[in-house]
Amino acid sequence: MTTKADILAKLSEAVFKFEEDDARAAATEAVENNVDASEAILKGLVDGMQKAGELFKQREYFVPEILLCADAMEEGLKILRPHVPKNVDSQAKGEVILGTVEGDVHSIGKNLVKLMLDTNGFKVHDLGEDVPIQRFVEEQKRIGADIVAMSSLMTTSMMAVKKAVPMIKSSDPMVTVMVGGAPFTRDIAEKFGADGYATDAVEAVSEAQRMMSLRRGK
Repeated sequence: MTTKADILAKLSEAVFKFEEDDARAAATEAVENNVDASEAILKGLVDGMQKAGELFKQREYFVPEILLCADAMEEGLKILRPHVPKNVDSQAKGEVILGTVEGDVHSIGKNLVKLMLDTNGFKVHDLGEDVPIQRFVEEQKRIGADIVAMSSLMTTSMMAVKKAVPMIKSSDPMVTVMVGGAPFTRDIAEKFGADGYATDAVEAVSEAQRMMSLRRGK
């Protein structure tokens, strides 16, 4: 009998071995066996991507392999995403502008944050990747979101965040800013003037909820 652990392992392996067909098959198996979709994503697909990241650090994988891993992960997400349960807690709702800053084309982490925020009742405006600083400012002026969330996966592009935070807050002093990505720590986020910081997509939800509670004066 196939166990949940077996399915999670298949999802993880499909990603870090960049097997798109296996990722689709394992994701389908997860749905058919009533494995929680959020768990399948985080402990299966994301686990596989983290393993790929370790191989990248060890120089066993390079950019082409990471991109193939991302493709496999996306195939699994296509099947699992519609099955992620919605959180209907109205107190968790808020409006978020989300994007990866200019000079950085990484999308996987940002897309997972979008998925998790969406399913927890937030309205998310995804600006995509390699987003110019000025566009964050302009979109915030247009939308008036509660939170502007910026992602950077490289030490070079994270400096764009440092420039963006005061520009966004100067344009709208009421907005709160959340940052995330590999180069960041909470200390760096605070030094850059951000109001929130998250290490992953799950923490991004709890951090966004905390920021919304502060905005509501709770």
